[in-house]
Amino acid sequence: MTGPETLRNAITATVPVFTTDRLTLRAPTLADWPAYLEVFTSDRAKHIDGPYDQDGAWADFCEGTAGWLLRGAGMWTIAARGDDAALGWLYLWQQKGDPEPEIGWVLTEAAEGKGYASEAARAVLPHAVALFGAGRFVSYIAEGNHASARLATRLGAARDPKAEAAYGDPTLHIYRHTGVPL
Repeated sequence: MTGPETLRNAITATVPVFTTDRLTLRAPTLADWPAYLEVFTSDRAKHIDGPYDQDGAWADFCEGTAGWLLRGAGMWTIAARGDDAALGWLYLWQQKGDPEPEIGWVLTEAAEGKGYASEAARAVLPHAVALFGAGRFVSYIAEGNHASARLATRLGAARDPKAEAAYGDPTLHIYRHTGVPL
């Protein structure tokens, strides 16, 4: 018989870990929840259908975490190497209702402007291509979220007007990732 901690550790061990010169992308833990709550209940969430209330933020956190079990892809916590505190989250998931898998990113205010989202996404892109195939995942980016649009473009993605028309929300831009940038 195994206890909850043993089971949790076994499940967490199945989430791929990625490291860069500055970052570790790891499975989310309950210790990340306060930072997630702070980001998702603040104006920082305005481009991702927020700000959320506490229950909505919890549901989003749980969906990103459960994605590993339900779909084989989910959310990573972005942390500085050698420091476990959450700087943000990198998503390779397919939320309920989304027609395609997505790669996306959200950072804490303190982590903004340091290149962490780009570094984290570049670390995961080869995994995304191996998992889904080039051109078979997107970034859903709200109109007006210029920083994320620039990052998607730097990552080699381009807007997909057909996917945008099919989605039917004129305020949502869909960037298709067709490969791994050099």
